[in-house]
Amino acid sequence: MSKPLVIAVDGPSGSGKSSVCRAVATELGLEYLDTGSMYRAATWYVQSKGADLLNTAQIADLVSSAVVVPSTDPAEPGIKVGEVDVSEPIRGEVVTQAVSAVSAIPQVRQVMVALQREIVAKSHSGIVVEGRDICAVVLPDAPVKLFITADPQARAARRAIEVGANMSETNASMEKRDHADSTRAMSPLEIAKDATVIDTTYMELSEVIIQVIDLARSYRG
Repeated sequence: MSKPLVIAVDGPSGSGKSSVCRAVATELGLEYLDTGSMYRAATWYVQSKGADLLNTAQIADLVSSAVVVPSTDPAEPGIKVGEVDVSEPIRGEVVTQAVSAVSAIPQVRQVMVALQREIVAKSHSGIVVEGRDICAVVLPDAPVKLFITADPQARAARRAIEVGANMSETNASMEKRDHADSTRAMSPLEIAKDATVIDTTYMELSEVIIQVIDLARSYRG
């Protein structure tokens, strides 16, 4: 009996990877895991506890006790911390401004990576996992590895439309996030050597989805 298919997808904000991953998971009958939402949920949790964001030991201790429960249903993506649905608040500006700092803490990444691997291991149907360190760190043995990207202007424009924000402010925020994600000491955003790079700058969403599905099906045979 073949193992459940695992598709690992990395890429920066605004590249379109979330929309692609959900659509691919739906089309192929797979589960879907947004690891970025897990770091956002952890950030929301430490903020809800009034933690000092400069106190890494305090944050690490809080995150280790947090019960983060992400949905793996591509039709109903969402996430809870304990019994609290935090799907909406984790997308707010307060969490967005702090998530890079929280996710850069090694102990936080260790907790989240362990949980991500546990979720993948329990998947029976197969799963599409998206994030920033999935191919190189979380799931280095995944059979299908992708890095979905786009040029900065295209990414900023997409994100500004998505959240209804000012284009220049969105661009500045994304540049700051890109820098933080790419330069953090542990598990920085990078392209895994064996990942297939898909530049979506001039591609329609449907084109990207088809390309990824074709790659997945070619692996399945």
